[in-house]
Amino acid sequence: MTAILWFRDDLRFADHPALDAAMAEGPVLPVFVRDRAFRVGGAARWWLHHALADLGAAIAAEGGRFALYDGEAGVALAAAARAVGADTVHALAARIPAERALQDDAARRLAASGVRLVLHRGALLHDPAAIRTGAGNPYSVFTPFWRAFAREFAAPPAAAPVARRWRNDMLGVGLDALGLLPRPDWAAGLRAAWAVGEAAAEARLEAFVAEGLAAYARDRDRPDTPGTARLSADLRWGHLSPARVWRRVLAATADPACDTGGWAFLRQLGWREFAHHVLWANPEMAAVNLRAAFDAFPWADDPEGLARWQRGETGFPLVDAGMKELWTTGWMHNRCRMVAASFLVKDLCIDWRQGLAWFDDTLVDADPALDPFSWQWVAGSGADAAPYFRVFNPEAQGRKFDPESAYVRRWLGRPGHAAEPGAVVDHAAARTAALAAWRQIAGS
Repeated sequence: MTAILWFRDDLRFADHPALDAAMAEGPVLPVFVRDRAFRVGGAARWWLHHALADLGAAIAAEGGRFALYDGEAGVALAAAARAVGADTVHALAARIPAERALQDDAARRLAASGVRLVLHRGALLHDPAAIRTGAGNPYSVFTPFWRAFAREFAAPPAAAPVARRWRNDMLGVGLDALGLLPRPDWAAGLRAAWAVGEAAAEARLEAFVAEGLAAYARDRDRPDTPGTARLSADLRWGHLSPARVWRRVLAATADPACDTGGWAFLRQLGWREFAHHVLWANPEMAAVNLRAAFDAFPWADDPEGLARWQRGETGFPLVDAGMKELWTTGWMHNRCRMVAASFLVKDLCIDWRQGLAWFDDTLVDADPALDPFSWQWVAGSGADAAPYFRVFNPEAQGRKFDPESAYVRRWLGRPGHAAEPGAVVDHAAARTAALAAWRQIAGS
């Protein structure tokens, strides 16, 4: 009996429980649907196009054909099921609220056609609704969440490879019909920076374990050093499962040289899980302050300041270098993300939601859980947030984490840490104004 495998942001073969279950039933029709409710920014669409192309080529190499649809997921899946006589659709369970709503609608439409939607775990390391405090509530502070998570979690063992049999029906539309690539083409920097797909992701993981893991705890905050894994887009689009990454890094920690770096990295995977845990409890996190006091915050209406920040023209070298890296490659070092975000919400006093919107459009790894969680963390309005009065000094951050100006020189073509003539704000004065605004709402 034919089964359907519904791919979403799980674009891989390995460590894929839904794929394994579908293959156990018979030949599989692989389906991807660009649902009209599916919204990702320009850089992420570029990545998705190439991820679908890579996966489609891998399926074709095994004799199959990737069925791509543009429309409502439930309608498309039901049509595909009728076309191939399938009575089961397998998928990984959705990890964000919008996808859960889409999934529920698809399940109803499929059921009306006599087709079952069977969901499998695998998009995350844990069920975001499962870990609870002693009082039965979701966690709002990372450290106790991490303790509970580390105590209860054990990565499932890697499944044995299954024999894959694909259908090769001529269904759906061509990849170009999904309209994911930019017109006009502005993606030269992305093409130069990234190889996209499961094999490239595996290569990045292995290179990081071999060359970067031992020093990760020391180097991960240094944008002038290749000290990070650069796996965020691979996790976002599911070229690597988080369980696969966890197992590989945990195995490497058996080497005493990698122990410190290994656990520092695994803690970052835990932070990603925490973001999903918080989003599960707060589905409107991308739009609504988790701390209601921030609803009264006097955000500035400053289109010019926002535009200068977006273009990397603030006059603060580390901020501008980070924004240039983002625009060119679709990625930014995490330390620079924090500094740039702090500059927007605290030096310029611009609403964090405007920064989130820009990152959503320009990041290849734009993540609907981690990004709003992180922006609210920086703004002070979110769960376990950095206190609002913690204001990053972009000059001091540059001296500390890019001491020789190697990162700044790479992206701006000149060295420097100090604010330049014509900088958009005076940092000391901006910090004073931001703290005054915070005290205003804190005392209300």
